[in-house]
Formats: sequence, structure tokens, C-alpha cells
Amino acid sequence: MASLSARALSGLPELRAGDDLAALIAEAAAGGEGLRDGQLVSIAHKVVSKAEGAVVSLGDVQPGERARELAERLTAEAPGHVRDPRVVQVVLDQSAEVVRAERGVLICRTHHGLLCANAGVDASNATDQETLIVLPRDPDGSARRLRARLRELSGARLGVLISDSFGRAWRHGQLDVAIGLAGMQPLEDWRGRSDTRGMALRARAGEGLARARRPRRRAAALPQRRRRSRRGGAAAPAARGHVPLRLSSARRPSATRSG
Repeated sequence: MASLSARALSGLPELRAGDDLAALIAEAAAGGEGLRDGQLVSIAHKVVSKAEGAVVSLGDVQPGERARELAERLTAEAPGHVRDPRVVQVVLDQSAEVVRAERGVLICRTHHGLLCANAGVDASNATDQETLIVLPRDPDGSARRLRARLRELSGARLGVLISDSFGRAWRHGQLDVAIGLAGMQPLEDWRGRSDTRGMALRARAGEGLARARRPRRRAAALPQRRRRSRRGGAAAPAARGHVPLRLSSARRPSATRSG
């Protein structure tokens, strides 16, 4: 029978650069049932970014001409929401491409290949109003290091998923996107399987998000909400060469490059 068991860890302090995030997670988990083989540890990227020092102080930012122009235009398009040119400059620094800049919103493709608002730059849960949190430089590498450290501390063979919340085209609200993964296959191949009516499936499923969020498993018509390996064994090795998840390909011909 399909099942899912998930629990949140409490007691983590405010993270700062250099903190041993894996040790804090292992310590928090030890207060309950501990960490065991086959479990998936899902971590919000902000604590990873903070521990790795992926933060920017606005006092150190000098906005360029393009950032000032964009900030002025976006502010005019969305009255009541003033865009700080320094914040726009940080967004440009974190972007490989600005896909859309209108109605007060910047949609960017990050250097990782992720498509999201403001290139993932965020001020929420920062230490103060003059600090921004950016995405980890190498989310997959961060996941691998955390997995290795958690194995060292707990002895458990785990999967580690690093997530961020993105908005998507034609969708209200936010959803979690896996931006980093280690210790499990990022995709599950459904090709050759059949659904409940015998129709052949021709898709690959996002296995990481299937375990960390609440999707419905098509082949079995059962909700799958688990953070332990459904096979009951150790997490599978991460697939090599997988690409970042891009859940929206909405583009405009007028897309501009970051400078």
C-alpha cells in the first residue's frame, strides 16, 4: 500500500555563514525518530544560502544605468511598489537573461537555468531590510555536500532535496521547485507503463518533487506523499547530467539579455 510519512524539524537557529547546517539538522532529527536509510530530507534553499554566505548587503551595491532605468520603469508600471535600483542590480547580477520586465515584475533565467521572478533574489527571512538572499551557486553541489555530511553524522543513506517556491505562468499561488538534488533519481521513467485504463504512458515524472510535495501518481491513481523511499531501501544515486527543472517555457520575442 502506498504511504507517506513527513515531519518538520523544529529548533533550528537563525543560520549564518559558516554554520554546519547538516549538524544542526542531524541534531534536530535526533530529538525524534532520527535519520534512517531511504529518507528524503527536503530543505528550503534559504537556510542553505545563509549557511553558505549567499547573501548580499545592499550597502555594497552600486546600481548601473540599466538597473536604474529598469527600476524607474517598473515603479511607474506598478504604482505603490517602488523598485530599489540596488535590488534590481542584484537581480541582474544573478541573471543570465531577463525574459520579461513589465507590470512591475522581472522574470529571469538564472545562471543555473531556472526561470523565476527576480532570479530567485528574495528579502523575506533575511536578517535585516538591507540584506538580500540569493540562490546557492551550485544547488546540486550543496545537496551532495549536505548528504555526505549527514551520512557522516548519522550513518544513514539519505536523499537530499533543496527547494525554492516559484510562481508559474497561468497559475495562482506558489509551488515548490527542486533546484538541487542528491542521493536519488531526479526523474522516474513511466514510458511503457499503463494508466488505470490501459493507456500507454509516454512521460517522465519529477521523482524528487513527487516525494516532497503532493502529486498524484497516475499509474496507480493513488496520492503519493512520502519522504521515505517507497521501495523501503536506500535512496538511489542521483542521475548524472540532469538539467534544472524548468516548469514554464513562456517566452516573449522582446526578451532582453542581462548586462
